[in-house]
Amino acid sequence: MGKELRSAAAGETLLLLGNEAIVRGALEGGVRFVTCYPGTPSSEVPDTFFRLSQGAPYYFEYSVNEKVALEVGGGAALAGLPTLVTMKHVGVNVAADPLMTLAYVSAPGGLVLLSADDPGCHSSQNEQDNRIYARLGGLPCFEPATAQECKDMARDALLLSRRIENPVLLRTTTRVNHVRGPVTVGELPATPAEKPFVKDPARFVPLPASARVMHARLLTLLDGLVAEADASPYNVETGTGDLGFITSGVSRNYLADVLEEDGLTGTVRVLELGLTYPLPENRIAAFLGSCNKVLIVEELEPVLETEIRALAQARGISVEICGKSEHLPRRGEFSTANVRQAVRAFLGRPAAVADTLAVPADLPRRPPNLCAGCPHRAAYYAVREVYGDTAVYSSDIGCYTLGFLPPFRAADFLLCMGSSISTGAGFARASGKPVVAFIGDSTFFHSGITGLIDAVAYNHDILIVILDNRTTAMTGHQPNPGVDTTIFGENPNPVDLMALIRACGVEPVKVNPLNHKATLAALTGLSQQHGPRVLVAEYPCPIHARRMGQAKKTLPARVAGDPAACLTVRDNLACPAFAMVDGTFTINAEQCDGCMFCVQLSPDLKPGRKEAK
Repeated sequence: MGKELRSAAAGETLLLLGNEAIVRGALEGGVRFVTCYPGTPSSEVPDTFFRLSQGAPYYFEYSVNEKVALEVGGGAALAGLPTLVTMKHVGVNVAADPLMTLAYVSAPGGLVLLSADDPGCHSSQNEQDNRIYARLGGLPCFEPATAQECKDMARDALLLSRRIENPVLLRTTTRVNHVRGPVTVGELPATPAEKPFVKDPARFVPLPASARVMHARLLTLLDGLVAEADASPYNVETGTGDLGFITSGVSRNYLADVLEEDGLTGTVRVLELGLTYPLPENRIAAFLGSCNKVLIVEELEPVLETEIRALAQARGISVEICGKSEHLPRRGEFSTANVRQAVRAFLGRPAAVADTLAVPADLPRRPPNLCAGCPHRAAYYAVREVYGDTAVYSSDIGCYTLGFLPPFRAADFLLCMGSSISTGAGFARASGKPVVAFIGDSTFFHSGITGLIDAVAYNHDILIVILDNRTTAMTGHQPNPGVDTTIFGENPNPVDLMALIRACGVEPVKVNPLNHKATLAALTGLSQQHGPRVLVAEYPCPIHARRMGQAKKTLPARVAGDPAACLTVRDNLACPAFAMVDGTFTINAEQCDGCMFCVQLSPDLKPGRKEAK
């Protein structure tokens, strides 16, 4: 989706990804400032803002991490500009420190935080439910379920935040971010919104005496928003009868499908919640009062269920409330299948016949793999050649996390973004074993620098391998502070990674990991040293290099000798360009990137021509 997001006239209908619809909604809300740290499933939001940023009425940046993104965005909101900050759910953990105080300090220009949650751990290390952050931080919370609602709620969240001068949470999930549907767009603001900053330290500086007043103000604000939630057009009741369902977010879609397919639409009451915090208490209480029995349908934590049970008890409403403990799981992503079983059990109907496709037990597995020509593969191979199973490998968040798979088995533990150095240092100190920590260039800038400083300060015995592929590859090739180029051309202010490492107190060694001899020599030398050491394995991601027009023209590798003699290379590299055809090893010339790393490992492999098979 291109510039029509900025140019489409009110009333036009566009086919948009949920994330693209959020962009249009923010534009309709008058957004003037956008910051982010990219993370699936949120990445298309900042990427779209980035592509549209030339000549746009907003400022955009890929911030160094989520905490910085929220702090920069918070500063813009204090300066009076409508602001959007985007990240995935675990990124909010990184941003939690400023977030918890931002609602006290307020956001005069308006600030919306997009938290893209990931039920089912499709691309994440956990499936936490960030609706809890809304309660913890005192943030009104919107939960869209369709592409149209993504657009409308992004707009209205920004407008609400600007009106109440407090941050608002826009909470999505993977299925909503990646849904595609028709979106009827509205008006774009004719003039940019701005509120001049007025100095007021008692309001904006949370010293203890001021913070206590700020907290009281926030609680009063939230109490006043209950009536607004009661009247919100995003909270809709349908159907009749004394059996009811209360649902929010993408669960609304699953429930609607099940009710329609089972012929129940209109015969039971349904309360769909789009503005879920503050809780629309009066509307929910009235709904509970009209039902004998209610099922709460929500993914992950029983957030609404717990609050609704408490509301019923506080108001003396006699109604049976069911949810996680009776019919629905507390983990994993919902589907029409498990919602159907829950609905039928709740209604006392026979269980549905399983409608999921059975996977044959003998179906070959196809795990994710590093791309052909990926420099990380060469780095892992060399590290394993030097350390084998004697070292413990501390991993991090990025494409290179795939190093945990055979044949490399180069990930023994992982906590979170930027943790590999710190966790590895602690393990080395406690165990006395050799530790190799892997971290990407973007992740190092994000939150690895402090771990390196700590390793230097306390002389932790650890080898740190920074896998510098010149981009933020895993989330879509976004720029990071150290890149040379972006899709708009040269980066005028790249951060010198080697100088930064030196400033932290370590003299780094840099190699091209595709030069196996040089990498092996560097690793062998570093393995004989003690204390914190850093190897920078620098070579561009081949996919990103092709996108930037920087890829070198190379020939594919070919089998020039005995194919059987190449099987060890096949087993030790697991390159996706390797293939077995009629029981014979070969290299798929169409898949081969021409990195020639395998050629360095076997005399039976040589550079070839594209037509070679």
